[in-house]
Order: sequence, then structure tokens, then C-alpha cells
Amino acid sequence: MTDLLITNARLLDPATGLDAQGSLLIRDGKIASLTGAPAEGLPTLDAGGACLAPGLVDMRASLGEPGAEHRETIASAARAAAAGGITTLCALPDTSPALDDPALVQFMARQGEATGSLTILPYGAATRGLQGKEISEYGLLREAGAVAFTDAGHAIANARTMRLALGYARAFGSFIVQHPEEPSLASGGVATEGELASRLGLPGIPLAAESMMVARDIALARLSGGHVHFSRVSTGAALDLIRAAKAEGLSVTCDTAPPYFDLNETAITGYRSYAKLSPPLRPEAERLAVVAALKDGTIDAVVSDHQPRDADDKRLPFLQAEAGGAGLATLLSVTLARFHGGDLPLLEALALLTCKPAKLLGIEAGALKVGAAADLMLFDLRRGWQVKDGQLPGKAQNTPFDGRALEGRVTATFKAGRRVFGA
Repeated sequence: MTDLLITNARLLDPATGLDAQGSLLIRDGKIASLTGAPAEGLPTLDAGGACLAPGLVDMRASLGEPGAEHRETIASAARAAAAGGITTLCALPDTSPALDDPALVQFMARQGEATGSLTILPYGAATRGLQGKEISEYGLLREAGAVAFTDAGHAIANARTMRLALGYARAFGSFIVQHPEEPSLASGGVATEGELASRLGLPGIPLAAESMMVARDIALARLSGGHVHFSRVSTGAALDLIRAAKAEGLSVTCDTAPPYFDLNETAITGYRSYAKLSPPLRPEAERLAVVAALKDGTIDAVVSDHQPRDADDKRLPFLQAEAGGAGLATLLSVTLARFHGGDLPLLEALALLTCKPAKLLGIEAGALKVGAAADLMLFDLRRGWQVKDGQLPGKAQNTPFDGRALEGRVTATFKAGRRVFGA
């Protein structure tokens, strides 16, 4: 069913600033009206005053498949995404094999279509095999559907390679997504260097590892004229550099993920491996700096940074456990915590998950626009729930938010007007 009249909804569209009670008409899978025009004979859904907003656009997720289906499959990730209100998702190229071949990029996009609930926009590997040495074939990958280029959780360490990557990406109307961490400084580290890491006896990664890489790549963006996007930024010093680069007019953007504005490094106390992430959780002062950057617009998007891990990856001593957290089902709710906490207006919080990432990617999504595909989510702004590992949708249960009480939950998700999730 792709024809539907949703009534009695709080319509929220960050792209236009719309925040009003009303109705939305879906015809042939597209948004036909935002005025609640009569639609005799059409099925009607009474939203009961719930919020109706564009489906979320997630700029960063690892899907496991192909190569790590024991952690997550595209089908299971699609279920988790639908439960989280996500209708468009950028898939990292950290598959096996890596997405450095046009056929693999096309495969990922087709698999997304096959779910019926999720548009998958694959990233192409910035370097062959994610090895950081030889630039991939950007033109062919772009033609096959690659939305941008990245080496996922690996920093492009060689400055010359990064310069070439930025230049080539620019030539094909795209950009480079960089993991901002100087690898030689980060090597062997599992927590942020400081008092807590020392007390726990864990090898540390200095905060400067992030800002050093950001500073270098800003210089390379200036040199090449290319667009660099820093993903999962987590330190105040790096954000200061990005803020200054934007003021200079450089093509520099960034995102962060919910753990970096909702948790701090104390979450790893007791060697809690579910809170072992990359980059590692930071001291409270850094968390507050990330919140400030959300408020002042320095941060362009919030991403799930979904990194599926299974029990064999996580239920190990902290040093041996894999880094990464599941994030699809909690993306909206944890971001809404910044609204409930008074840090962000509701539309600004939603913009970081919808129209802002869509604009960065250059795609038609993330807005309540007449004629656009009816990719929508209904959510109850006040519904409380508790995150519990083992009870999340999808395969991946390795959530750093295990036990966290949240307010705000998706109650329905629509893809091209078809209901793909309902709670």
C-alpha cells in the first residue's frame, strides 16, 4: 500500500522550518500534499499527535555483508534501520572484499533495493583494498554509484596519497571521508590517554592524534581545492580547527556520532568492552566541546557509526576486544536526548539526521517535499524506553548504550509510502 492519508500529526521538516499540526497525503509512494486535502477512499492513519518527519539519512554504517555475515547482514541491518527511522544509509567499504570494484558498489546498491525498506548508498574505497597506498578508480566507482570515497576506519596516513585522493575526488564531483586519527600515535592504544587509562592499565591514544590529522588534512584541502569530510570528530581541538577552516571558506565538513556527545570515558570503567570504540570515548570536557559544536553548527551531521560485533568480538578482555558499537536503532533517540536536555531545538536536532546529511551527499532525501518519495518516520517524542542488549532489532547487540534510559522512539517507518516498521 503506497496511498495513505496520515492525519493528526505534528509535521516536522527541518529543511523548511515546518513545525505544525496537520496531515500528509501519500499517493503512488510520493508525498502528494502537506495540507491534509480530502482523500476519499484512501486508507487513513491517525497519528495520534505523534511527530511525522523525513526518514533519517545515516552517513556512516558498516553492514558486515559481504564477508562478515555472522556479525550483520544487509537484511538484518535493514530491519534495525527501519526500527530506528532510517530510510537512507551510506555503507562503508570495509567489506570483504573491500568496495574498490564497480561491480561490488552496484551489488550493495541492489541489495539495498531488495530489502524494500532501505536505500543503500555505498562509499567507494579511497584506496585499493583500504591499504592506503594506491588510489582506487574513482571515475568508475562514481559511475557505479559510489556516493563518496573513504578507507572507513583506517586513516589515509600518507600525505601525498591524501592529496591525490582529494584532487581526484574533486574532479569527479565528490569528496573524501577521513578517519581523523594519526595512526602512528594511535597504534596499540585502546583508550584516551590520561588518568583513567593509566588507572586501568590500558595503553592510551593522545587527544592530539585527532587534531594532528585534522590539521594536516585541512592544509591538504587548501592545497588541492578538494573537499575533506572528517567523520566521528570527538575532540575540542579538532573542532576548533574545523571551525576555523569553515570560516576561511575551505571545503571542510564533519560529523560525529551519539557516543561522543552522550557518553564520556567513564563508560569503560570496569573494562566494559561494549564501550570500547574507535575513536575511544573522551573525557567530559571533550564531550561538552562536541555538544557546543552541535549547537553552533560546526558539526554538519550526526551518524550512527554502526559497527556490528558479535559476542566473540566483545566478550573478551578489554585489550583484546574489538572496537565498535551498534548504532542504528538508537540514532534518533540518543540525538533527541540533546533536545530533551535543552542543548538543541528539536528541528536543529532533526536537521543533523535528515536534510543536512542529504545536502552534503547531494541527494534528494531528508525533507517533506511534495513530489518526493514518501520516506518518512513517525515518532513519539515522549515515549520512554531502555536500551537493552539482546533486545535490539537486527543481529548486532553490541551497544555502548546498554542500560541507558531514553525518551523518544520511532513508532512507524515508511519507505516510498509503504509501512516497513510499526511498533
